[in-house]
Amino acid sequence: MRTQTIVFENIKDFNLAHIFECGQCFRWNPSKDGKSYIGVAGSYAVKARVDKVQDRLDFTEVIGIGEEADTEVCNLTLEVTGGGESFWADYFDLNTNYSIIKDSLINNEPQISDAVEYGRGIRILNQDKFETLISFIVSQNNNIPRIKKCIESICRKYGESLGDVFGEERFAFPSVERMSTASVQELMDLKLGYRSKYIVAATEKYMNEGCPNNYEEVIAYPGVGPKVANCIMLFGLHSVEAFPIDTWVKQIMKDMYSFDENNIKGMSEFAARKFGAYAGYAQQYLFYYYRDRK
Repeated sequence: MRTQTIVFENIKDFNLAHIFECGQCFRWNPSKDGKSYIGVAGSYAVKARVDKVQDRLDFTEVIGIGEEADTEVCNLTLEVTGGGESFWADYFDLNTNYSIIKDSLINNEPQISDAVEYGRGIRILNQDKFETLISFIVSQNNNIPRIKKCIESICRKYGESLGDVFGEERFAFPSVERMSTASVQELMDLKLGYRSKYIVAATEKYMNEGCPNNYEEVIAYPGVGPKVANCIMLFGLHSVEAFPIDTWVKQIMKDMYSFDENNIKGMSEFAARKFGAYAGYAQQYLFYYYRDRK
């Protein structure tokens, strides 16, 4: 399939590995040569590469910069099967100033500074809402390699083929209409286990009621508990105050702040108090810092 090239120049606070390895998405993988990442977003296949410009610049015409000018800056090159500059700028959240976010987090809670520096290139993607809902239902009691495999199986069976691109046939995530044709048994055959009935029920609910708009509506979905609900809020609805608490975050809160691992309420209240409107960003920096190093 034919592709087009889109280049975003002079971006700050951007690292592909940080973005794609922090648990927020499941359809991106490093290329065989290790120089780029290949994935599918929306109905488009994409290969993303970052080229570092230089370590320090003496101007402020940089995406993501406020008043300061000393920074590591890169260019982002995308080979895509569709979508214009506005689609990809939104997908990668390029119009958000992450320097302000990071400075605010560190000023309010200096103990998070190591994690922020370690994952300094994280950006929270603007992903398709239905895809995120189903993906995080799949994610419960699961590990990332298996989650990726399960989601890819769903896409190959129910998603639209995007043709042979970047070395293999790739598939879009299925629309809610197409997903509504899936039966529990078909999903069981794809090795989705007990999640199959939740996926079928969630798809039906989405078809009938439309996209959920808040936490109460998200957690009302079949198979969605507090952790998954907060993931859907953060990664699907881009509610960046959400603070998902999984096994890794429980360990982080225990190690850094001496929380009992079962004190979920206390952790949530602490995150709201310390990180406020930026709690979701804090969760991503902390999650990546702990998971990647271990």
